[in-house]
Amino acid sequence: MTRPRVALAHDYLTQRGGAERVVLSLLKAFPDAPLYTNLYDPDGTFPEFRDARIITSGLNRVGFLRRDHRKALPLLAVSTNSLRIDADVVVASSTGWAHGFPTTGRKLVYCHSPARFLYLSEQYLGDAPVLSPARLALRALRPALIRWDQRAARSADRYLCNSSVIRQRIRDVYGIDAEVVPPPAGVRAEGDRAPVASLQDWVDEGWYQVVSRLMPYKNVQQVVEAFRGLPDKLVIIGRGPLGAELRPTLPPNVRLFEGLSDTELRWAYAHSRALIAASHEDFGLTPLEAGAFGKPCLALHAGGYLDTIAPGVNGAFFPQATPEAIRDAVAAHRGSAWDVPAILQHVDAFSEDRFIARLRAAVADLAR
Repeated sequence: MTRPRVALAHDYLTQRGGAERVVLSLLKAFPDAPLYTNLYDPDGTFPEFRDARIITSGLNRVGFLRRDHRKALPLLAVSTNSLRIDADVVVASSTGWAHGFPTTGRKLVYCHSPARFLYLSEQYLGDAPVLSPARLALRALRPALIRWDQRAARSADRYLCNSSVIRQRIRDVYGIDAEVVPPPAGVRAEGDRAPVASLQDWVDEGWYQVVSRLMPYKNVQQVVEAFRGLPDKLVIIGRGPLGAELRPTLPPNVRLFEGLSDTELRWAYAHSRALIAASHEDFGLTPLEAGAFGKPCLALHAGGYLDTIAPGVNGAFFPQATPEAIRDAVAAHRGSAWDVPAILQHVDAFSEDRFIARLRAAVADLAR
């Protein structure tokens, strides 16, 4: 039997996040497949994408949109419609756009979440002012974009998703029953480690760690407030619109780092005491990353963390994303002895090999 022609698709490759790490795993599953996307910024995303055969839309010629994909919101539906993919099976990694790419063959959507900015807009925008440009633009565009998004979802032959909470969200938003295929942990313990020079003075004591995009719904501000006045140290690793606002408000026991390499991130995970995860996540990826280094996670009892954290094994929950609840969780588990082999065994259930095998099987099934 002739092997099907497989192509990959993703919304835009302009940042370093969990969804982009999943695409890197898809490239390992289908190494000969071209990768279609609206925007590609080699300096803004993971360097491994430089080895892929990437095909972009015409929108990619506009430099400032590559550097800030959010400014492309009014144009992304048209851009997506214009990039037709010739393949027997397209595997679309989607957070709101890639499921809409037209194709000559079958379409398998791996959905990280239905578009947050459309269906969870208040959570997505956070405390942005009522008359902020983001709120005004979304208010004007939302009805037309929802109609486009619903048509895009119906163009798929099969939906996969990353967690049980997203499966329910897909059912609520699209009326589609998706199969849960958990993605692998992103940063693995194997590989080189490079020290972060400005953290060397904290190495002996260790620190709690947040690894997150700096967006309102990630609740990084609440974690900072929780650590204000505590004897414990906190390291925040990530970048995003809130970075400039957060940095001047940090107390002495909190440090923020943007743009760390994976080698530096491995070193930071290895020297941390535990991960703090306070956001409403579609899939709880960072607890798996921390777990690969034998580190537990204190997480919000919500979203994808319900799938990736086994209480008492690789972490514990706090009930609300408030400074008080986070502070109480840190105090309750300060000095706890965690079973590192049990943490590592739990993480192994989310291996990349398992993910790749299930994706290949789903593509083969569609191709038949």
